[in-house]
Amino acid sequence: MKALVITEKNKPVELLSVADRVVGPGQALVRVYAAALNHRDVWIQKGQYAGLKYPIVPGSDGAGVVVAVSDGGSGGGTAGVRGGSGVAAARDWIGKEVIIDPALHWGEAAGFQSPTNFKILGLPDDGTLAEYVVAPLTNLVAKPAHLSFEEAAALPLAGVTAFRASMTRAQLRAGDRVLITGIGGGVALFALQFAVAAGAKVYVTSGDDEKLSRAMSMGAAGGANYKHSGWVESLRSQAGAYDVIVDGAGGDGVNELFDLATPGGRVVFYGATCGNPSSVVLRRIFWKQLNVLGSTMGSPADFAAMVEFVGRHGIRPVVDRVFAMEEGEAAFRHMDDAKQCGKIVIKIK
Repeated sequence: MKALVITEKNKPVELLSVADRVVGPGQALVRVYAAALNHRDVWIQKGQYAGLKYPIVPGSDGAGVVVAVSDGGSGGGTAGVRGGSGVAAARDWIGKEVIIDPALHWGEAAGFQSPTNFKILGLPDDGTLAEYVVAPLTNLVAKPAHLSFEEAAALPLAGVTAFRASMTRAQLRAGDRVLITGIGGGVALFALQFAVAAGAKVYVTSGDDEKLSRAMSMGAAGGANYKHSGWVESLRSQAGAYDVIVDGAGGDGVNELFDLATPGGRVVFYGATCGNPSSVVLRRIFWKQLNVLGSTMGSPADFAAMVEFVGRHGIRPVVDRVFAMEEGEAAFRHMDDAKQCGKIVIKIK
């Protein structure tokens, strides 16, 4: 089969012929129709990610059709998989359109991933940037009918990260004033879509005025360019204070976020692309009795709830650009430029 492969650190991704995938016990073979990129894939290419190994087929996001399954039983039994109608026999998924949950071996605790067994599809296991991918049966979820394969492929990693951060961890509710930083990235855009659908009043930040305008067209009530002086005062004048703040940047801006939070507010961090803050003003946390929360990926229950939410509200992921499989390296460079607004998708079939 054909796959996009990173053969060495800092080498262009290559379209190569690789060995066909073999389905093991409790697994499914999915014919990938579309896959999407995450910054994780570029970091793996650059050698800036934990647990590196090469060669590797990257890709955590994918949607396609199940072509083979193994129930994993020695006595002819069947394995359960997740879907829109609950648990189904493994064989019933043959020919079905699915989205793959990239969070592998989450573990028994809903509140956090397994410290020892958790991993993400695309490293160390070969990922979705290939004609076929193997995934556990328990990681299959029925694709919402209103989504194209390209839209469905855009959903998994960023979608579940945004859903867990905003809905599960921050317990976002209708009427909340919500601030989402770094709009334009996949997680932030999903958080915006989920919050608007849930009935919140949403505000955003970006360093790009065009991305701010795009967010307004998607339902944001306001926002500010964090590259401009006075952005904190601008946000305060627009909404006063914020019940929920969702941030993936970290860095020295966290103290301003604590300052913008309402007393008793919920501030959830799902990343730190700007690194660790040089200092944290603790009095802003304890005096305002803030709830400071961390969030990573999402549990199987989060993923199922996220896909159901998307289907119920008719949400369509924002796709920035679709590349052909032969344009894999160009897609990686487009991601690396960080100018996109929405998800970068690679059409496989």
